[in-house]
Amino acid sequence: MAINEETLAASAGTGSIPHLHIAPSEGFTPLKPEELWEFRELLFFLVWRDVKVRYKQTALGISWAIIQPVMTMLVFSIFFGKLAQLSSDGVPYPIFSFAALVPWTLFSNGLTQATNSIVANSNLIKKVYFPRLIIPMATVFGGLVDFVLAFGVLILLMLLYGIAPTINIVWLPVFLLITLIASLAVSLWLSALNVEYRDVKYVIPFITQVWLFATPIAYSSTLLEEPWRTLYGLNPMVGVVEGFRWALLGTATEPGWMVAFSAAAAIALLVSGAFYFRRMEKTFADII
Repeated sequence: MAINEETLAASAGTGSIPHLHIAPSEGFTPLKPEELWEFRELLFFLVWRDVKVRYKQTALGISWAIIQPVMTMLVFSIFFGKLAQLSSDGVPYPIFSFAALVPWTLFSNGLTQATNSIVANSNLIKKVYFPRLIIPMATVFGGLVDFVLAFGVLILLMLLYGIAPTINIVWLPVFLLITLIASLAVSLWLSALNVEYRDVKYVIPFITQVWLFATPIAYSSTLLEEPWRTLYGLNPMVGVVEGFRWALLGTATEPGWMVAFSAAAAIALLVSGAFYFRRMEKTFADII
């Protein structure tokens, strides 16, 4: 959106009532991060709204944040841990898989819910102007509540198995940040595409399922030899998953360059997704 500054100046000089003229931007559309800071209170409000709506009129309420990764961990433990007997890097398989499922659930839930966020907020978009980037951001950040609950269960399971977090836990915020960046980055691409092509939301379950098995959650990345293991980090969630295990469980699979590759891939997706989103947002109100 572009603001007509000449109209404002002319109004000020004639003493007439100033008015703001908002028009669609043309050509290259800058990201304008300062707008996000200006509307930060709206972001906090939308995060809180999404959290409340997500569990409104649900039988189990916020416990769904725990049930989903726990049930997936049990299935993986039976089929991959017991039957397939995959390597778990020297730690009990349930902890091995659950430590990966905690960040993965944050990523996949944010991706799934944010993809339809623009269409779901069509009434808000058509009535008032604000940075549209705030909508998918609020949806992704709202998943942090679920993450905190699932992470608490992970700590309890570690205590039950007699596993203490290592000093590497100080790196955990870095891996969490990469998770949020990756989830938001893909969400920006898909949410903008979903406005024009409504069948995008039907492809999301397939994408997340394939991405789940393309990420070392049920298995260890040590199954790959170098340099393929490092290149495997081009999947942003690979460095996150192995980073969580290394930071919490003290596995010998120190991520190293893998995290650098994952972080670079996540940032590249975020920047390109933000520019694509900004380019398409001027058509949202018309198409929706």
